[in-house]
Amino acid sequence: MIKLNIICFLIVVSSFHSALGQKTLTYTDQSYEDEIRTVLMHPNEGAGSSLKPAVAAIQKQNLLLQFDDLQPNRSNYYVKIIHCNANWTKSALMDLDFLFDYNEFPITEYDASFNTSLPYTHYYFQVPPVKIPGNYLLIAYRENDVQDILLSKRFMIYDNLVSIVRDNQIQGMGTLNSTNQQLNFKVNYMRLDVPNPMESFHVVIRQNQRWDNVRMEVKPSFIREDKRELEYRFFEQDKQYMAGNEFRFVDFRSLNYPGQNTGRLNRSKRPFHLSVLTDKSREGLAYSIYRDRNGNFIIENLDVQDAAISGDYLFVTFTLDTKPVNGQVYVLGAMNNWARNAENKMNFNKNLNVYEATLFLKQGFYDYQYWVESTTENGFLFEGSHYQTENLYEILIYNRPFKPNADILVGYFPIQVNPH
Repeated sequence: MIKLNIICFLIVVSSFHSALGQKTLTYTDQSYEDEIRTVLMHPNEGAGSSLKPAVAAIQKQNLLLQFDDLQPNRSNYYVKIIHCNANWTKSALMDLDFLFDYNEFPITEYDASFNTSLPYTHYYFQVPPVKIPGNYLLIAYRENDVQDILLSKRFMIYDNLVSIVRDNQIQGMGTLNSTNQQLNFKVNYMRLDVPNPMESFHVVIRQNQRWDNVRMEVKPSFIREDKRELEYRFFEQDKQYMAGNEFRFVDFRSLNYPGQNTGRLNRSKRPFHLSVLTDKSREGLAYSIYRDRNGNFIIENLDVQDAAISGDYLFVTFTLDTKPVNGQVYVLGAMNNWARNAENKMNFNKNLNVYEATLFLKQGFYDYQYWVESTTENGFLFEGSHYQTENLYEILIYNRPFKPNADILVGYFPIQVNPH
């Protein structure tokens, strides 16, 4: 359960930050200070674009970074960009190898929150174009001190120099396991001069824009050099993805008329405290079809326009009615970058026989799931896993040419399984 006293202290005295201590950069999506909240990066394409991944074609680089600082006064923040290899380690490229400008960009666009119980500053930053496709890590930091990190955010720029054909005919050995999903596909690299395709290509697959369960270094089943083609056929169950279930959701886009799955809204203190309706385990239940957002969230305020600066922050308590299990239980989603940490870990309330966790979230519509971290239990224990589940997969294909000596993203292919 979130430490409410610490968060409240940050709200009242938010001038104190962790710059006094050393921050260690991780090549992940992360906030390094509790005041930095609701970090988003997505194509700058208007309404609904926040649900899209931080991926852009080299010919159309239009990514936008947004985040909130739970301090009412503007600060001087800067951005730096790092080119990364396929495994998200820093590449050997120099800044001028992949950037057109000096690698320090001021964040100049910002707005103060409007009519919110908790004042904050909302920042915008248009990500500068890069020269070559690949993996990139954006870091934002305070003043001119690159060690005083605020956040890090991954993004990808691609150039489709290979093509892909999905093979739906073979579903595995006999029948597909009812809990799994399988991706079979072929990659054609006719446009590239690749003397050793087994070593030169790196294939990565991720599910629902998640990095916590990404498949790295996926190897081909067959190489057909005469056709310049790689075949990927995942017959074995350990190479398939567990499909999971459609995500649970809660809608508090309006605080005057809270939406689906919201319970009591306590307005006696500020920030407000919202209780999500108590959930139950879906273990053993049949698959039920409905449209979700694949674990993502939307910042929106139906009471006032411009949710970026009018959306309020509030404490949101999630409750799962179930017996205790052998392992740690977390409430997961894009809202917390799928992390398993103290903030979203659920505690078992022995008096009520429920798991509980309270998160500090901005007004909006949120998908989430309950995940079990255990050596003996399935992670989807409380959700169930069904091959019918709608999921978004992304196939990322990297090639390391002689020049530049770094992994280049030569193929990006989103694939929807069971669209509805």
